[in-house]
Amino acid sequence: MTLDIQKLRTDTPGTNTCLHLNNAGSALMPRPVYDAVVEHLKLEMEIGGYEAHARALPAYERTYDAIAEMINCHRDEVAIVENATMGWLMGFHGIHWQKGDRILTAEAEYASNVISYLQLARNSGVVIDVVPSDKDGQIDISKLEEMITPDVKLISISHIPTNGGLINPAEEVGKIANKHGIPYLLDACQSAGQIPIDVNKIGCDMLSATGRKYLRGPRGTGFLYVRKSFMNQLEPPFLDLHSAEWTGKDSYKMRDDARRFENWENNVAGVIGLGVAADYYLSVGMEEASKRLKSLAASARDRLSQIAEVTVQDIGQEKGGMVTFSHDRMTAEEIKATLARQQINVSTSSVTSTRYDMERRKLPTLVRASFHYYNSEEELDIFVEAIKNL
Repeated sequence: MTLDIQKLRTDTPGTNTCLHLNNAGSALMPRPVYDAVVEHLKLEMEIGGYEAHARALPAYERTYDAIAEMINCHRDEVAIVENATMGWLMGFHGIHWQKGDRILTAEAEYASNVISYLQLARNSGVVIDVVPSDKDGQIDISKLEEMITPDVKLISISHIPTNGGLINPAEEVGKIANKHGIPYLLDACQSAGQIPIDVNKIGCDMLSATGRKYLRGPRGTGFLYVRKSFMNQLEPPFLDLHSAEWTGKDSYKMRDDARRFENWENNVAGVIGLGVAADYYLSVGMEEASKRLKSLAASARDRLSQIAEVTVQDIGQEKGGMVTFSHDRMTAEEIKATLARQQINVSTSSVTSTRYDMERRKLPTLVRASFHYYNSEEELDIFVEAIKNL
C-alpha cells in the first residue's frame, strides 16, 4: 500500500498555513475529524446535549470498536477518558498499594508519571527504582530482569519518551513482566498513531494514550486499555453512577467492563472525533504511516548532523518520528521563536520533562521536531534550510 501524500495533505487544511513539526505536541487534525466534531456540536446546539448523544450513539460507540481494532483488544477492555494522564492515573491508582511495594521504571520516564510515583512514595511508602539505560539509551532489559524481586508491584514505562527519539522495547519488557507475574503499565501517549500497537504482543496489562498527538484526534480525549483478566485486580480511585451501580442502601457494584474507569460526563463530540481519527488512521494503514514518518525523521537526523553548529541528541536502537537537537550558539527557545516567525512549528523539551535521562546525559533544553506521515519532502527541505540559516 502506497500512501497518497497529496490526498493526505488535502485532508489536512493546516498544511496550507504552516509547516507543522509539533505532532508530538498536538498534530494537525484531518478534515473528517473536524467535520465530525463540528457536526455533533451543531446537533447539540439544535436539539440538546442528551438528545444529540442519543441520536449519535452509533458513532459514539464506534469509537470503542475503532480503538479496539487499532490496538488489538476487545471493546470491553477500552475506557474513553478526558486525556492520557487521566487514563494513566485511573490505572495506576487503581492498584492496591502498600508500604514497601516497588515500582520499576525507565530513565527516560515522563515527568507526570514520575511525579505520581513520588507522591505515592511520600504518602504510602512505595519505593521507586529506575532501571538503567543500555548503551543505546533504551531501557536495559537484562538490568530490568536483575532488579526483579518479590516486592516489585509494577513495571511502568513510557513506550516512546517525550525526547530522545527512541522507541523503548515494550515487547521485551512485557515478556519479563509476564514471566514474573508483575503488572505492566505502558504509557503510549506518543506511540498511539505513530507506530502500530498490539497489546497482546506487548503483553501489557494497562495502556494509556491521548487523542491529540499522532492519532490526530481532538484535544481533551484519550483512552485507557485494561486487560480483561487483570481488571478485577484494580479498583478505580473514583466511582460514580456511570462506573458503578448503586445496588442497595449500603452497596454498589462496579461495571464489569473497562468503562468502570470512566465517569458520567464527557465531551461527546470529542469522543466521536476520536473514533473518526482512529478510523482515519486505520484507513491510512498503520504500518505505512509509521514507515513514512520514521523515514522523514531519519532523513532529518542525517541532514541536521551535517550542520556544524547542530548536535542531534537522539538515542535508542529503534527511533521514531521525533528528532531532538541542540545548537552551539542558540538556545532551544530562541530557535523555536525564530522558526515560528517562518510559520514552522516545533517544540522544546527540558529537564523538567525527563529529568532522569537529561541529567544523566547532561543535556540543555532541546529543540524537538516531530514528523508525521502528512509532512512532505519539500517541508523537510525548508526545515533543514531554516536550521542552516540560523
